[in-house]
Amino acid sequence: MSDAKLAPNLPQWMLDHVHRYQSSGGTDGHMYEVTPAGYDKMVVPSLLLITKGRKSGEKFLFPLFYGKSGNSYIIVASKGGAPDHPGWYKNLLANPHVEVQVGTEKFPAIARTITGPDRAALWEKAVKFWPPYADYAKKTDREIPVVLLDPVA
Repeated sequence: MSDAKLAPNLPQWMLDHVHRYQSSGGTDGHMYEVTPAGYDKMVVPSLLLITKGRKSGEKFLFPLFYGKSGNSYIIVASKGGAPDHPGWYKNLLANPHVEVQVGTEKFPAIARTITGPDRAALWEKAVKFWPPYADYAKKTDREIPVVLLDPVA
C-alpha cells in the first residue's frame, strides 16, 4: 500500500488521520474519534481504500468510514452530499479491483455498487455507523452510492 499516493485535495484532518493510520501500521487510527457538527462525539471504524486512477492509472489512497455486512465492508460515496460522486467512487467504477487496509490487515478486494432493496438495507446500516450520511442525502439530488468491498481470498 506504500506505493499509493494520497488523494489530492484531502482536508488536513484526513491527512493527519492517514498519517496516524499508516505510521502505526493500523494499530492507531482504525477507530476514529470525531465530533461532527450537530452530533455528540462518536468513534467510527475507518479503513484505507486504494483505487487505480481512471485517468492516470496511478494508485490513490482514501480514508473512509465503514461498516460490516458478513465478510464484506460497507462504504458510502457521500462526498458530504456534494452534487457529484467522489473521485474514489469513479475510480472503482472504472476498475473495481481495489486494495484495502482495515486496522493491521491488508487485502485485495472487489468493489460493487449495491442497488434496490439491498441498498436500502445497507444504507440503514451505514447511517448507524455514520449518522451524518442522512444529512448528506438531504443536500443532494443524486442517490448516494453504497458499495460493498468483498475481500478476495
